[in-house]
Amino acid sequence: MNKKIAVIGAGNVGASVAQYMAEANLGDVVMIDIIEGFPQGKALDLTQAGPIRGYSCTVTGSNHYKDIKGSDLVVMTAGMPRKPGMSREDLLNMNADIVGTAAKNIKKYAPKAFVIVVSNPLDIMTYHMFKVTGFPMNRVCGQAGVLDSTRFRAFVAMELGVSMTEVHAMVLGGHGDTMVPMPRYTTVGGIPIKELIDDKRIKEISERTRFGGGEIVKLLKKGSAYYAPAAASVQMARAILCDEKRVLPCSAYLTGQYGIKDIFIGVPAVLGGTGVEKVLELKLGKKELKDLQASAKKYKGVLKEIGY
Repeated sequence: MNKKIAVIGAGNVGASVAQYMAEANLGDVVMIDIIEGFPQGKALDLTQAGPIRGYSCTVTGSNHYKDIKGSDLVVMTAGMPRKPGMSREDLLNMNADIVGTAAKNIKKYAPKAFVIVVSNPLDIMTYHMFKVTGFPMNRVCGQAGVLDSTRFRAFVAMELGVSMTEVHAMVLGGHGDTMVPMPRYTTVGGIPIKELIDDKRIKEISERTRFGGGEIVKLLKKGSAYYAPAAASVQMARAILCDEKRVLPCSAYLTGQYGIKDIFIGVPAVLGGTGVEKVLELKLGKKELKDLQASAKKYKGVLKEIGY
């Protein structure tokens, strides 16, 4: 029997997640959205692409949460998108209501599911999902560091003119302007980038990474990124559903690691068949640790705005 994957939200991110999930044959996908006919139409379109794209899993759409019943994994993408000039935090109250409603229904209909949160502000909404569902911390995580690090990888590859798959990067901290790119843990074919790019240029690439999502928002003028966020989410889903034991940066719940606790923040973690199986503690320099803790402190403050 195929795994069942629920995607909450059939907008650009959700539909892209459904497409990549189907193309990877990770399981049968159901998309949920409040707009009547919207998820059904996208699901039918994706189904008709199956014979060409080579997948045989089913893709369906629904306007009712009851249809996520029994899902093995849920990807939460629904929420208001950013507009030019908006920060992820500006979306706080609107998306807290959306995520809260989804969380209650996930708890009701898919109580054994793993949950990957994509809705912004990412780290805050992941914590909100965790609290409302009451799920154990290993079964809830946020897609943050995978996306941020893949942007870093892309920029480094563009700079050096090398294959993007040859670049491995690490980005810690909140999924926002306080994220902490880690050049020291970034390599090209195993070679530290500090041996290939000068410090000034590395700093510029790090800054571009930090504001990478905003750059796309400005260019699009309406809406925000969706191809890369969806791809990052599916990489995480594959690691969990296929028990790959991948070391991936994601928004995970901390219980004292890095001197941080009771918050979701971007850190390297082992993702496998039981979800977030382990948080890895890197040896950070004083400034790196200070920046990571400052990022966590900022989000601690934001959590108070939604009652935590």
